[in-house]
Amino acid sequence: MKILIVEDEAKTGDYLRQGLSEAGFVVDLARDGLDGLHLALEGGHDLVVLDVMLPSLDGWGILQTLRRSGRSMPVLFLTARDEVEDRVRGLELGADDYLVKPFAFAELLARVRTLLRRGRSPEAEVLRAADLELDLLRRRVTRGGQRIDLTAKEFALLELLLRRQGEVLPRSLIASQVWDMNFDSDTNVIEVAVRRLRAKVDDAFEPKLIRTVRGMGYVLEAVEPAPR
Repeated sequence: MKILIVEDEAKTGDYLRQGLSEAGFVVDLARDGLDGLHLALEGGHDLVVLDVMLPSLDGWGILQTLRRSGRSMPVLFLTARDEVEDRVRGLELGADDYLVKPFAFAELLARVRTLLRRGRSPEAEVLRAADLELDLLRRRVTRGGQRIDLTAKEFALLELLLRRQGEVLPRSLIASQVWDMNFDSDTNVIEVAVRRLRAKVDDAFEPKLIRTVRGMGYVLEAVEPAPR
């Protein structure tokens, strides 16, 4: 998912870009209202995190132009102004949510994920790799036609790996996406979860789908066997 941050305060902008990137998003950062508007109109973003007070063009002007041009991506306002009139104005112009500075990054991340889920277009109901299938609606996993029972966290972990199959996912990204926590190198919760998931979806089947990439993370991919 692709996110645009429009924030002129350098420290806040860099902090948000780093945090959202580490959470697995593709992030663009604009530090000026006109640059932000150009990127929002042309960049194909799934969500905009928009400061209100900006040089050259304020957040209200950006939002108004986006909505008039037919852009419907969710917009999360960041504002140091907690007046009711300001919040009402933003919502009336088409903002989807707002967050008052200072804020906790965990709250911003939760709101971003909620807005993206709300605005997501219809997607495949079943994710597949080789003979492994994950049914999102029925919350069911099968491999080779055999039902596999997973815990909620194991299901979320497998869903993440399947959605991004072929991509090496670092432990920090898995921690933020599945456990909604910052990765602590002293904990082995991710290694244990991956080991348990492998035991259920890989141990009794071929080909093996989940691999560890040493020093980098984990990847799920259906690798075709080499010809003999």
